[in-house]
Amino acid sequence: MLLAGDIGGTKALVGLFDPRPARPLPIAVREFATLDFSGLTAIISAFASQEAVSLASVRCACFGVAGPVIGEAAALTNVAWRIDGPATAGALGIPRVALLNDLQAMAYGVPVLNGDELHVLQEGESVGGGNVALVAAGTGLGEALLHNVDGRLIPSPSEGGHSDFPARTEREIVVLRYLIQRFGRASVEQVVSGRGLVNLHGVTHDGRCPALDRRDHPDAPAIISKAALERRCLACVEALELFVDAYGAEAGNLALRTVSTGGVFVGGGIARKILPALADGRFLHAFSEKAPFEEMLRKMPIKVILNDQVGLLGAAVYAAGL
Repeated sequence: MLLAGDIGGTKALVGLFDPRPARPLPIAVREFATLDFSGLTAIISAFASQEAVSLASVRCACFGVAGPVIGEAAALTNVAWRIDGPATAGALGIPRVALLNDLQAMAYGVPVLNGDELHVLQEGESVGGGNVALVAAGTGLGEALLHNVDGRLIPSPSEGGHSDFPARTEREIVVLRYLIQRFGRASVEQVVSGRGLVNLHGVTHDGRCPALDRRDHPDAPAIISKAALERRCLACVEALELFVDAYGAEAGNLALRTVSTGGVFVGGGIARKILPALADGRFLHAFSEKAPFEEMLRKMPIKVILNDQVGLLGAAVYAAGL
C-alpha cells in the first residue's frame, strides 16, 4: 500500500492507495483541519486510527507540503511546522517517506487527469515537446513547471507566488500602494489567494460592505466571491474583477517565463469556486495581453482542474515510483 498526503495551510488530505499502473487507486481518503494538529505525524496517526489501518502495511509515502522542500525537510510557509522526511519515516515506521512542494505534488497528478476532470478555458494548440505550467490559488499562491525532457514531463517546484506583484494599471497601482503601506512589500500572493481577495476587498470598499461584516471572518474569501458572483455588492464585484485580472496576468507571466506551449493548468480551490468569473474573458485577456507574444499565448491550451484531490493524487503517483 501507498500513503499520500496533501498538506496545506488550511486543510490536509491523507489517503491510502493501491499502486495501480499509471494512476494509483484510492482506498481511503480523509480530510483534516491542519491547525487542529501539532504536526504531520499527529495527522497520520489520526488517519490510521480512524481508518483502522496498520502503517506496517505501508511500503512508502509521499507528502506534498505547502512550503519549499530543501534536502529532505520543509518548513511550511503559512503554518509553524517543520517536517523532516527521515524523522517522519522513523516516527511512523514507514520504510521511505518523500516530501514534495505541494505544487510539485499537484504537477505529478496533472498528466494522469481525465478529460472530465478539466474545464477548458482556452482550447489552444498543444505543442508536442512543450513545457507545461501549473498555477494554483488557495490559502496561498502556488506555481510549478512540468519541464519537457525528451518527451517526459518532469515536475519542478517554484516559490513564484512570493515574487513581487507587478501592477499593470492605475487601479492596480492603488492596490500596490495599499499593500506596501500595510505589509511593507507587495507580493503576488497578497493579491492572488484567498487572503489576497480579502486585501482587494479592503481597497474597493470605502465603507461598510453589505455582504461582509469583518474581514477577519474565516470564510471571508468565499463570502466576497459569492456576493460578487451574485452581484449583491458592486465593490465585491470590483474586488473579484481585480482578482481575476491579476490571476490571469500572473498565469500569463508564468507561461512566458517557462514557454509553456504544452499548456497551462489552473488548480486550487478558488478556481473551481469562481469558474464563471474565470470563463467570462477577463482572465484570458489578462493572460494574453503581453506584446509581442500575444499570438503565442493565445495558442496555449488553458485548463482549470476540477479534481479537488489532484495534489493528493500526484503525491500518490510519486510514491508509486519510489
